[in-house]
Amino acid sequence: MLEVLRGLGSGPRGLTEAQAEERLERLGANTVPDRRAASWPRLFVRSLRDPFTAVLLCLGLVSAAVLAWGTASVILLLVVVSCVLRASGEHRADRSMAGLRELVATTTTVLRRTGEHGKAASREVPVVELVPGDVVRLGSGDLVPADVRLLRASGLTVHQAALTGESAPVAKYADDLPHPAGGGLFEQPQLCFQGSSVVSGSATAVITATGAHTRFAAAHGSISGRAGASAFDRSVHGVSWILIRFMLLTPPLVLMANAALRGRGLETLPFAVAVAVGLTPEMLPVLVTTCLARGASLLARTHGVIVKRLPALHDVGAVDVLCLDKTGTLTQDRPVVHGTLAPDGRDDPEVLHWAAVNAWWTLQLADLPTPDALDEAILDAADEDTLMAYDGTAAVPFDPLRRLATAVVRTPGRLGTHTLVVKGDVEAVLERCVLPEDERERLRDLAAGQADGGLRVLAVATAERPVRVRDHTPADERGLAFLGFITFQDALAPSAANALKVLTERGVAVKILTGDHPGTAARACRDLGIAVAEDDMLTTDRIDGLTDAELADLARRTTVFARCTPEDKARIAHALRTAGHTVGFLGDGVNDLPALRAADVGIAPRDAADVTREGADVVLAEKDLTAVAHAITAGRHASGNIATYLRITLSSNLGNVVAMLFAGLLLPFLPMLPAQVLVQNLCFDAAQLAFAHDRPHPSVLGRPTALRPRDLLRFITGFGVLNAVADLATFGVLAVALRGPGNVDDEAVFHSGWFTENLLTQALVMLLLRVGRGTAERRGPGPVARAAAALAAIGLLLPPSLLGSWLGLTALPPMYYLLLTAVLALYAVGLLAVRARYERRYGPASREHLAAHEMSHL
Repeated sequence: MLEVLRGLGSGPRGLTEAQAEERLERLGANTVPDRRAASWPRLFVRSLRDPFTAVLLCLGLVSAAVLAWGTASVILLLVVVSCVLRASGEHRADRSMAGLRELVATTTTVLRRTGEHGKAASREVPVVELVPGDVVRLGSGDLVPADVRLLRASGLTVHQAALTGESAPVAKYADDLPHPAGGGLFEQPQLCFQGSSVVSGSATAVITATGAHTRFAAAHGSISGRAGASAFDRSVHGVSWILIRFMLLTPPLVLMANAALRGRGLETLPFAVAVAVGLTPEMLPVLVTTCLARGASLLARTHGVIVKRLPALHDVGAVDVLCLDKTGTLTQDRPVVHGTLAPDGRDDPEVLHWAAVNAWWTLQLADLPTPDALDEAILDAADEDTLMAYDGTAAVPFDPLRRLATAVVRTPGRLGTHTLVVKGDVEAVLERCVLPEDERERLRDLAAGQADGGLRVLAVATAERPVRVRDHTPADERGLAFLGFITFQDALAPSAANALKVLTERGVAVKILTGDHPGTAARACRDLGIAVAEDDMLTTDRIDGLTDAELADLARRTTVFARCTPEDKARIAHALRTAGHTVGFLGDGVNDLPALRAADVGIAPRDAADVTREGADVVLAEKDLTAVAHAITAGRHASGNIATYLRITLSSNLGNVVAMLFAGLLLPFLPMLPAQVLVQNLCFDAAQLAFAHDRPHPSVLGRPTALRPRDLLRFITGFGVLNAVADLATFGVLAVALRGPGNVDDEAVFHSGWFTENLLTQALVMLLLRVGRGTAERRGPGPVARAAAALAAIGLLLPPSLLGSWLGLTALPPMYYLLLTAVLALYAVGLLAVRARYERRYGPASREHLAAHEMSHL
């Protein structure tokens, strides 16, 4: 203690005003440093770095260069809207750090002297003016204003769950007494930290660290940004680079092919640009925003779940590992009585009875503001009527050094005798009882067995004493008769068991990252039906020497991580992401901030610490796993529709591009005019906005949804080739329809026939390749069916119309429609056959064994 004071240049009387002013000027104010937020214009410019946005922007500029003003306007408008939405969302998130100051006390009592030899005086000063070396006084209900070392303490208990996740208040004392071997910094009994609060007792302490040097600030500093790209960002970037490769390759191929085989020059440049634009899903930003916004709105209305960052809804749907703290999620923030044990190991209600007598009269006579959490659990479990049969006369309150609380009561009908009821730490009670040493050792082993099983254990003993006038003291706690043990467990969250079952069915592995004792965490898991083998649980002191790769492998196989520090939680989340998992983290304390940022998606309840809630991507109305399950379902719903849009759009577009390349080589004229290509794409893209309102197939909700570029490329290649075959078959149909008496090769008829066939085949693709097929139709035509019907109607009615003539289209001969019907029938059969083969090889059923294998390692 004296060494600490000397090292800080202070003493028991505190600092002088001059010393405090000098240190304040040199070290700065006692505030958590702000992270400078980027301005809205900077965020807007930063959003242009997205590969897909950059490609759209380049295509828009090229379209403007070749005077395709309509195409350029549509593309540039989509770019602006997408960037505005993204910049606005990030700008709101950057203001989240303002809530930090509300977690820290505004004023505190400090000892200051006017001069070197002046008398120390207590006065209230703003917390921001505290400096290392200041001596402060703490009382019940105070927030600890900085990191401190205790000088004196009386019955001090501190709630530091916001820093450690430990649900029970922790006893603190000033004496340099031994503390648990291997214990972390937060377990040092002489130290208290900013962000914790005093539950009971009082203390005088010297400040050891302020501002940016506190543990609270260290946790805040580690969350300055997300550790790497989120699942949504990775998916979008992967898909974007696929499109970039295709789009960079397509225009040169068109130009070179037309120049080499048809002798055409730069006049084909508008057509080449139109083909590249035709490959691009222009409506992707709009559809993504619509899907995610609808899902977020539905979650907010029906389940009170707020999605603060729209892409986070996709990330929630892709989550396959959910990390969470035990306290407040699997269990409530309070203990409950589990049972009682007599000395022979049997249940004994008398133990609970006398423990309740002790808790009641200690609370009444020791002037405690509220009962201790364990006492409150005892009183909740006891029969209140029996407590009224006693008359309390004295109490010796709990002391962290004695680890005991004693109540003295008068029993009716027993004149001249008082009963001492002692309750507290097992070892402290046993050493005050009259017991043979072998019996005392047996009782220790009995209590240790309960503690190893994840239960908290208190011992209860009594003694009969003659009535006396003088006060009772701790010296009277001797010669006791041992009654038994009372055990406690954390109260289970009512909905946790069902929610865990739903998460398992959804393919989500749950990892518990807690600051609690490993036995306590394991007990909660067993009570909730989570199988936890011995090698599925470890304390985080075992991971300190592991490399990131070794930790990633260990994290896959471990269910419970106990005694976690904030840094441990963040490292574990990062390791799981490195192993290829999409990680969600549910937390509510300051200690959870690093992990919230390290995960793909951070989740916090509404009553979490302000800075934690504001820094999260998803906010729950209650800290309830059921709400997380609802969010995952909504995320998979939205992501499934986005994936369906991409598969259908890109496969259709790729087929059209391939067909255009062949047609350009086979025909003496352009296979379709640039304006016709753009109108066709506009109709198709507008119709596919219906996917934002589609209902996915149940198989989509049963597994994590992620846009995997390799799977997407495999899909669009296979179905794109089939689409191109249908287009080439249409060329044959047109050749037959145009051959005969009075018919000539008509460029307008060819354009019209291919335009109609394209829209009809795309309508078929929408119906037959959609993820939600077979579900909405049971209640009548759904939005996708209606959109497909409208698309087919446009394909049939636009060419012979006046608008069609403006686009260079014309009416088609009747023979064409008969032959086209046969082509479409064969195309539909081919689509269904290829889809069935694809689902057998790559669909959910084919992945079931692999998924089960992966889950077994999680």
